[in-house]
Amino acid sequence: MIKKETEEIKINITKPEDINIEILEKRDFKWNKKSLLSTRDLLKEEIDLILITAKSFSEILTRAVKKVPTLRGKVIINLFYENSTRTRSSFELAGKYLSGDVTNFSVSTSSVKKGETLQDTAQTLIQMGADAVIIRHQHSGIPFQLAKLMPENISLINAGDGTNEHPTQALLDLYTIKEALDIVSGRKIAIVGDILHSRVARSNIWLLQKLGMDIHVCGPPTLLPKSFSDYGVKVHWNLNDAIKDADIVMALRLQMERQSKGLIPSLDEYHRLFGLDHEKIKLAKKNVKLLHPGPVNRGVEVTSELADDLNYSLINKQVANGVAVRMALLYLLIFAAGK
Repeated sequence: MIKKETEEIKINITKPEDINIEILEKRDFKWNKKSLLSTRDLLKEEIDLILITAKSFSEILTRAVKKVPTLRGKVIINLFYENSTRTRSSFELAGKYLSGDVTNFSVSTSSVKKGETLQDTAQTLIQMGADAVIIRHQHSGIPFQLAKLMPENISLINAGDGTNEHPTQALLDLYTIKEALDIVSGRKIAIVGDILHSRVARSNIWLLQKLGMDIHVCGPPTLLPKSFSDYGVKVHWNLNDAIKDADIVMALRLQMERQSKGLIPSLDEYHRLFGLDHEKIKLAKKNVKLLHPGPVNRGVEVTSELADDLNYSLINKQVANGVAVRMALLYLLIFAAGK
């Protein structure tokens, strides 16, 4: 049973330089996770603690001086084999706001391009004195392989691997959903779009199932195999059925770079059948909220008018919440796990 949120964390926020966040030991649970590779193995207590800690850090983002000394002297390395703007910048800011020393490892100009193996890269990171490594890779499973090559005292965070998982995105999505709904158990979420290639969809499915959400997925048959029903979600190939009475609608980016030709007839056809606009969203609940992991292909997954309508859209909130959630994870994985 998860205890009350007020019992989890003690916070002293009198002055920016005096901020001290301590994880209080619970009678039945203590944080000891050093790495985050997947949402599949997260306990409900761990999810709860991540969200509570993120809420504490979100207050820091509203200050003129967005800096606390929590991870001073800790070395954080962004190891991105795949292009990223939001995720890498979010992790970089999260580390810097915690006073960590953040280095971006540029794969395009590194020895990886000269044939360096993953094992050699792991040894390089170890010798550099890394306390945490955030890895994104275009191939599924690489973060799990790297984890086997790294010592347990180095925290490893999966920032997206192929079409497999993107756990920190799912956690910031959940944080954003809980801000809007508070109680999520039994609420309906429709995840719409390129489900086949989406690591965001998979991580959200594993995570939101633990919280008891009613999960529906929707997309063209070529981008949503029937086998997804084995994940314990309801599969739809008709948008109206999927979003009817939904509390949350999450649109996914159409990942043209991961697709072979012929999976969709055209972008116009996709938008006509699966794109979201003000008219279609009326099928959902009156106070429905819209999420999108970004970047948004405006006029394809969502119209600009709907994406910018703050009565529905939480897309900008997701970006801000991403920094707070990643601050919480860096703190918990690097600092709290070592206590």
